Parts: sequence; C-alpha cells; structure tokens
Amino acid sequence: MTTSAHEVRTAAGTLRGGSEEGVAVFRGVPFAEPPVGALRFAAPVPAEGWDGVRPALSYGPPPPQAGALGMDELAREAMGTDWLTVNVWSPEPRPGAGLPVLVWIYGGAYIVGMSGLPETDGARLARDGGVVVVTFNYRVGIEGFAHIEGAPANRGLLDQVAALEWVRDNIRAFGGDPDRVTVFGQSAGAGSIAALLTMERAAGLFRRAVAQSVPNTFFSPGLAADISAAFAAELGLRPTVADLSTVAPHRLPAAGDAVAAKMASAERWGQAGRGTIPLAPVVDGDVLPVAPWQALADGAGRDVDLLVGHTRDEQRLLSLIDGTLGRVTEEQAEAALRAFAPGPDGARGYREGFPAAGPEELYELVRSDWLFRMPTLHLATAQTLGGGRAHLYELAWPAPGMGGALGACHGLDIPLVFGNLDKGQPAALFGEPPSAVAEEVSARMRTAWTSFAAHGDPGWPAYDDERRLTQVFDASPAVTAYPEEVSRRLWREHSFGAMPLIGG
Repeated sequence: MTTSAHEVRTAAGTLRGGSEEGVAVFRGVPFAEPPVGALRFAAPVPAEGWDGVRPALSYGPPPPQAGALGMDELAREAMGTDWLTVNVWSPEPRPGAGLPVLVWIYGGAYIVGMSGLPETDGARLARDGGVVVVTFNYRVGIEGFAHIEGAPANRGLLDQVAALEWVRDNIRAFGGDPDRVTVFGQSAGAGSIAALLTMERAAGLFRRAVAQSVPNTFFSPGLAADISAAFAAELGLRPTVADLSTVAPHRLPAAGDAVAAKMASAERWGQAGRGTIPLAPVVDGDVLPVAPWQALADGAGRDVDLLVGHTRDEQRLLSLIDGTLGRVTEEQAEAALRAFAPGPDGARGYREGFPAAGPEELYELVRSDWLFRMPTLHLATAQTLGGGRAHLYELAWPAPGMGGALGACHGLDIPLVFGNLDKGQPAALFGEPPSAVAEEVSARMRTAWTSFAAHGDPGWPAYDDERRLTQVFDASPAVTAYPEEVSRRLWREHSFGAMPLIGG
C-alpha cells in the first residue's frame, strides 16, 4: 500500500514514487524508447526526457509473451508498447546514501518474463538487506532473441546493457552506489548474466554477479537462423525485419509457440530440438563474441566476483509443466540418456553411477545435469581458471507445498531470495502459511546475497577445483565438497559451447 510520496531527480526528469513496506518504490520508469515502429527489432535507444514530475507508481507493460505459464494472458492485461522500463526499491532514496545495488534479470527460457510479478517485488529484500533493488523489462521471444536479417543479434541482451547503463547514470539519486552494482538472475536471467560477463558492451557496468541455475542454451548463428526461418514460415514470411515488422507484436509469440510444439521432430536442431528450446542468446561474434565458459576460462570475468549455483532437483518443475512428472517410462528415460548424457558412453555412465535409480530419477538427473547443474558448475570452474573468484552453492531444501512433489525444484530460489513466500504462483511451493524453516532458509539466502553485494563475501569460502567447497542451503545448512560428485565426474571432460545446426 502506497502511503507517502518520494521525489527523485533523474537524468531524464523528476519522478514521484511511493512508499511501501518501509521503502521508497518507483515503478515503470522508461530506460529506452518503445521498440516499435521505426525502432522495431532495433538496438535500444535511450528514453527521452520529460518536463514536470512523472508519476512512477505502476509497472510498465511487459513485452509480448509466449503462452507458457499463462504469461501471454498476463501481458494482454497490461497492453502497451512502453516495454523497456525499470523499477527501483530503496530504503534511503537520497544522493550520497551509497547503498549496494542489486539488479534483477528475470528468466523464462528467453520466451517469457516480466518485472512486475509479485514474487519479485523488491521491498523486503531492499528493506531487510539495506540495498537498492532494481528490476526491469527486456525483450523476450522473437522480439528479443530471434536471429533476423537486418536486425542486431541478441536484442534482449542489448536491452539489459541499456538498463544497466541507466543504473550507472541514475542510481545515485535513489541512494545507490554505481560502483557497487551486482546483477542477479535465474535461469535465462542467469544465462544472460553469463553472456554479460562475456560482452565488451557490458564491461564496467557491474562489479559482482549472481547466476542462479545457469542454462547451457547458447546458439550458433546457423542454428538460430534456421529456427528463426521456421518462425517466419509459420506466418508465410521471410525472417527479415521488413517482413516481420508487418506482424503486430502481440501476434508473434504464437508463431514461436507453434514451432516449439514440433521442435522434437527436427533432427537438424539437435539437442535444442530435443530439449524444446526455440530461443537463446546467439554467439554471433559481435554482441556475444564467444560462449561464456570459454570466455571466462580466458579471463573475461576475472574482475567480477561471481556467486553461482543451482537447485538439487532442477528438472522436477519442468516435468510438471510438460506432463511427465510421475509418469516417466523406461523408454523415455533411455531416450533422455541417449539425447543428453555426455559422450558416447554417457548413458551407461549414468546407469552405473546411479545403480539404484529408476526411470524417473535417471530422466530427472540427466536433464537437470545437462540443462542447469553442470553448466552452472562448469561456469564456476571456468571463472577460477580465468583468474577470477567464484562462490558455489546448491539449494537442497525441498519445498513442502503440493505434497512435497517438486523437491528443491527449478525456480524455488526466486521467492526465497526475494523473501516473498506467499506471493504469486510460487506461493504454492510453500503451503499456507509458509513454515518457520522456509523463512529461515529464505533469510539465510537473502543475507548471503546482500552480503555478497555489499562486500563480495556471501559467507563461505571461494570455490576451487581441489576442495570444491559448496554452500548447501537446507534446513540445516552446511559447507561441504560439491554434493553432486557422480554427475561432476560424468561431465568432467565435456565442453559447453554454442549449439550447432546439425549438418549446417
């Protein structure tokens, strides 16, 4: 509930925000012009200024969304083209306060995502942690990540850079320290952060980074162009700016959904097809010069402190969404092992490494490892190889909601880190009301994240490839050797990089 007004002077003009839960909040502040009309599929252009006082009480409209998790309906409820806006929560909104800044980058497989979801309200994190929290919208789906002739690659990543430039230029007015900016994000947001660590355009815009469940999904230009041609073909068009600009933005996600529904049958798309991954950052050699694991191993992130980790049961939520939870057959498990296990003997390695595992557990293990757990571990290793510092964690605490069926699933960390256990769709993971243990796990994670943002120390030793010390968040937390040792050994020789077009 907004109870009083706060005014802040930014480079573009004066904003009037409100006060909620003991912090000042400013919503829907434009950091770039609406990317429509002549700016459709273009790199972001800084927002124009305004005269007078601009109200900043409501979230800006989200970019067009795919149908996953009902996000398309949420987007339609807030129609508009001013997609590129930021939101700020500050416990001390005055120049000179010098507070650490946490900038959230949402996930959503690069096809959905918006900053206005209740579970990522920044009030509690800002108030309890003594930090300024920033969230923002960036283009997802075809608008943000399709590889389109005549358009810059990775427009969603360019939006993120533009938002971080806005933070650099304006956050001092909200009480933040522009020299103590930490980006944090989950899933596609964590993949975006891995990309930002690699990008020259993002250099110097943040001092620290928190990457939660880093996906392995980065595309080669050939794969990205081929999938984008399929998007356009759904509409009877070519994958060019001229053609796709004739389609209203809210109509494009349906073409992406249609292609995703039949990806598994396209052998030329390889693991991207088998994993139903229609969009991802493109290693185009310009915006994104090289895949993040190689870049970090070469030292690209040595000047940025990294906190990185994953959940224990990453795949369980995705199995719920695709209808396989509790229904995995031996044939499905074998197909997953053949598709995703590393190397020619990977399937046998999983069966021998996990001799007591049934079909469901094998299916979940290999898909969790392939998509999130091993890319995350390898990013920590790459950071240390490149001379940087990384801290590793695993979230092992199982969510009690829904009968405990989802365990420590993908996305469970989001409400825990923000402290919003009773808001939005993730509230179903915690039950009513959230338990004292859930609140304790949340408090420990928030303390680690805000301490890392303030001082670079989350509260446990840095990762190295000998001791492999890892913070395990559970009802009884512990620092131990990396707990997924069998998986680590199976993937030790694997190299993550840009996914190719098979035969292309």
